[in-house]
Amino acid sequence: MSSATPQRPRPRPGPRHRPPHRPRPGRRPGPGLPLSGVLRLGRPSDIWFKPALSVIAAVAPPNLILLALGRLDLAMYTMAGSLCALYAHNRPYAARARVLAWVVLGMTGGLAVALLAASLTASPVVLVTVGALLAAAQKALCDATRLGPPANVVLTFISSASLFVPQTLDQVPGHLGLALATGGWAWLIGMAPALARPHGPERRATAHALNAAAAHVDAHAAGAGAGAGEGEGEGEGEREREGVGEGRARAAAAAAVHAAWQTLLAARAGETRRGLERLVVRAEIALAAPADTDPARLRDWARDLLAAAPVPRPDDLVDDDELIGVDAELAVGRTPLRHRLGPLAPIAARTALGCALAGYASLALGVGRPYWALVTAASLYQANVTLTWSRAVQRVVGNLVGVLAFAALVPLAHLAQAALVLVCLALNFGAEALISRNYWLGSVCVTPMALLITEFAQVQDPGRLITERLVDTLVGAVVGFAASIAVTNRRAGDRLEIALTAVERAREHAARLLAEPHPATGAVDAARRALATALVDLRATADAAAGEWWQRALPQERVVTAEQSGHRTLAATVRRQGLLLDRDAGTRAEDVRR
Repeated sequence: MSSATPQRPRPRPGPRHRPPHRPRPGRRPGPGLPLSGVLRLGRPSDIWFKPALSVIAAVAPPNLILLALGRLDLAMYTMAGSLCALYAHNRPYAARARVLAWVVLGMTGGLAVALLAASLTASPVVLVTVGALLAAAQKALCDATRLGPPANVVLTFISSASLFVPQTLDQVPGHLGLALATGGWAWLIGMAPALARPHGPERRATAHALNAAAAHVDAHAAGAGAGAGEGEGEGEGEREREGVGEGRARAAAAAAVHAAWQTLLAARAGETRRGLERLVVRAEIALAAPADTDPARLRDWARDLLAAAPVPRPDDLVDDDELIGVDAELAVGRTPLRHRLGPLAPIAARTALGCALAGYASLALGVGRPYWALVTAASLYQANVTLTWSRAVQRVVGNLVGVLAFAALVPLAHLAQAALVLVCLALNFGAEALISRNYWLGSVCVTPMALLITEFAQVQDPGRLITERLVDTLVGAVVGFAASIAVTNRRAGDRLEIALTAVERAREHAARLLAEPHPATGAVDAARRALATALVDLRATADAAAGEWWQRALPQERVVTAEQSGHRTLAATVRRQGLLLDRDAGTRAEDVRR
């Protein structure tokens, strides 16, 4: 550029202090309905084989016994209990015992309502209405308790299908007894791994936190590298992309650390848990101060945990006094269930309306199994409309491919009842092995399995089954998604305001403690954990609200500011506790002032 043509200098922030991108205030970007990436396959779950093997161990013995007795028509009731083995594989065994017991009771309760309704009325409209109300209750309770996959879908499948099985009152106790008996067997299957690895779930959760923290450290280093040595006007887009990547990695690491703490809080106290707590503190340190952390060390610790080696003991051990906030957290009661159910009212209303309308539409079209449309609608509802749309696409694609798989497998299943049982067992395994990669891929196995289960009582016409399943899939997906748009969730914005306020208060509380010369023992640790929990909740709430329709403008700038200041304060608490070498004495004071 010639000196004879002066240009007004364009101010540009330096690479270390550039402000984040902030959307215009008052503008509410409407969520789109994406297609790209919806069917993309991800990495399988680290423990995909656990639910896959557990469901085989829980389903096979009852089905083989019924086969030997010539009573495969009772398989619906035994599978109700056996499928409980799919739940709680990420929970410590002390907590898993309680959760599985509640799942068995919940499954049996839903089955009892369905069987009583089926024995008292033959009206399909009434039965669809009962099924929709059950689906809404199951959705709300599973979300409020954060049950985890497969959440409400399996419960709704069993209760909805049972509504349309001919039933008399005198048969109900026996059928419920079968479900309870096989549910007890599923409980034993779920608890059996404790004999070999009694601390397996908490070790995996800690390893995941360490690996996620290492990924955050790498992303931070990549962002710092992109910002160094750039010429004027060069690398601006690259730095922005690196900043977005670092932000995502930080959010993922914060969520993993939070999940690890929740897992440890649910585990039995002991030296093993104490050692894992010290490692999670190391992950917190990496989250708060990535520039001072060696990611290779974090990954080595994670590898040892997953390999069943002794729990690593870092050279710079954390004193037990610095973990007193963990014990204090155990004494804090959880939010009452009724308070957790309140914000879920719009989701429950969507589920009830969508399932009912889908079932009624199926009846109007003359389909003999309206519960397929009902279950399709129930499986769609996620945290917001955008995610519900993605699930609808995945469900439709998975079911379409699944009916083709059924057409290929049905000749084999018709060879003998034993072949039918074995094919269903193989599909059970395949569904759990594949569904963690993408929901549609698991549905490819679930769809033919659901179709073949209808043949346990008697052989069906394959052509009619395929036609009815295709119709019900499309009806359930279209009507279910329409209900998610019609029933607005304006509480999403209110929840975001509450989450923002919680972060701001937690940050202010932590900052006040940092300003005190001698805070109470464990106070800073407890405040640090409370702030980290609030930040994780804020990110999840903001993501959910951003994908919701018919919302007022979201305070995006306030969210960005709260997250940045919150993470700066987290770093300051780490330095104050002496968990990290404070290379710059002025950094702590600056963080507190911010």
